[in-house]
Amino acid sequence: MIALNAAMAEALTSFKERVDAKINAGENKVAAILEVLKADIKTCKPIRFDGNGYSEEWVLEAARRGLDVEKSCPVIFEHYLDESSIRMFESTKVMTAKELAARNEVKWEMYVKTVQIEARVLGDMAMNHIIPVSTHYQSQLIKNVQGMNDIFSSALFSTEKASRLSARNLKLIEEIAERTETIERLVEELTDARRVANRIQDIHQRAIAYHDTVCPKMELIRDETDHLEMIVEDGLWTLPKYRELLFIR
Repeated sequence: MIALNAAMAEALTSFKERVDAKINAGENKVAAILEVLKADIKTCKPIRFDGNGYSEEWVLEAARRGLDVEKSCPVIFEHYLDESSIRMFESTKVMTAKELAARNEVKWEMYVKTVQIEARVLGDMAMNHIIPVSTHYQSQLIKNVQGMNDIFSSALFSTEKASRLSARNLKLIEEIAERTETIERLVEELTDARRVANRIQDIHQRAIAYHDTVCPKMELIRDETDHLEMIVEDGLWTLPKYRELLFIR
């Protein structure tokens, strides 16, 4: 919000100065305003987009226009220290270059702390909620398959029928085993990635390391968990599901 307000203040100040300059040169007030507006409209044309600004469509279009499409927060924060950014903040008397640098230190520190807490919580949830619940449901499926085999493998039925009727549960048992194994491995890799990042002294580089090495592990754990959420029996799942969050009262 501070950056937006500073940019607005700079734009309005620049607009008034240019209009006043034309008026002082003898141009009509309305004509001066319209002329400056036309120039500003042409200047901002590269960033105007009538589609969904949150979609991948805009990312591709922005890249085609030569605009910055960086998605890393620690790297994006660097732009606060760009020459044009410093000039904007100083011209509007909002912050000096030293104050911007100090705020960036805080931003990088906050980013690291936030991701660090989220990573620890995610690891705890994965190991103490997601995996135990998934394996508990897996055990129920195993008992079901064993019971089906006991019934349908008798003399009255064929072994082939037992296998056919248990095929779906067997597939779920295998998928749960593979996904829980993957989650456990990813949690270990997530912890190792945090340890490596925490040894970096420079807070800026540590923030970049957290974005580049820690966050991707979290995304992979999230993906595996989302699949398990769709498999495990609803009554056993201890965490709120998306539909429950959407329609909770």
